[in-house]
Amino acid sequence: MMAKIIHQTTRKMSQLCRKFARVDVRWGVLKRVSFVGHFFRFIWNRILVCSVAGRPPHYRKLPLRDQSSSTLATDSDAFLAATTCGYDSDSDLVSLKISLLGDCHIGKTTFVIKYVGNEQEKMSLQMEGLNLMDKTLSVQGARISFRIWDVAGDKRSLDQIPMACKDAVAILIMFDLTSRCTLNSVVGWYSEARKWNQSAIPILIGTKFDDFVRLPPDVQWTIVTQARAYAKAMKATLFFSSATHNINVNKIFKFIMAKLFNLPWTVERNLRVGEPIIDF
Repeated sequence: MMAKIIHQTTRKMSQLCRKFARVDVRWGVLKRVSFVGHFFRFIWNRILVCSVAGRPPHYRKLPLRDQSSSTLATDSDAFLAATTCGYDSDSDLVSLKISLLGDCHIGKTTFVIKYVGNEQEKMSLQMEGLNLMDKTLSVQGARISFRIWDVAGDKRSLDQIPMACKDAVAILIMFDLTSRCTLNSVVGWYSEARKWNQSAIPILIGTKFDDFVRLPPDVQWTIVTQARAYAKAMKATLFFSSATHNINVNKIFKFIMAKLFNLPWTVERNLRVGEPIIDF
């Protein structure tokens, strides 16, 4: 009788031990699964952090407006509410690189300062042959930062073209409307830029329109015709501008924004000689 009781007790203990063993195995598996899950969540979070902390994408879909509750303002100031700030590193900021190329003394830096403002000029980063300025905009709830790379036009600055053009979303080729030789140079600047960037939006800009209108009408017509031919060959949009009188300066950057994000804003063509030309 005693032997039977001992046998039954031993059997129950064995069954209990096997249950504990299965529980222990399951607990070990669960711990390993939990560890792996935490590990992958950790890696994924690091990927997200790195993708945010690194260079933001050039293109991002902006939030759609409620067309039933509001309509797009036709006034340019209402279309883009702009504020200037320093080199912001916030993760919700979309950074767009823009390159400026052209000969010396044609008004590139004056053009940029007119757009970003005098205060922002003081915060600019200057290197040999290169000047970097920044402007941040708020567009339909998104924060957009234009990082503008202004390349000096002398021979020493040619080495800066690859760095200035790589990853740019737009390349602005500029010339002095009162200087035919600077207009003739735009083809070389464009060809050099395309060696390093084939996808950026090309824009041809004639500066100093306020001086240009003082030229004889036949000279103006010749320059307009040549500039339009060059723009067509480059497949670029042509703007005549004046930083002194803020003619087409802001409009050029609004045009870039509209092209990048498919915003419902278009620029009107103007081919009348004596007025600031816009051609595309």
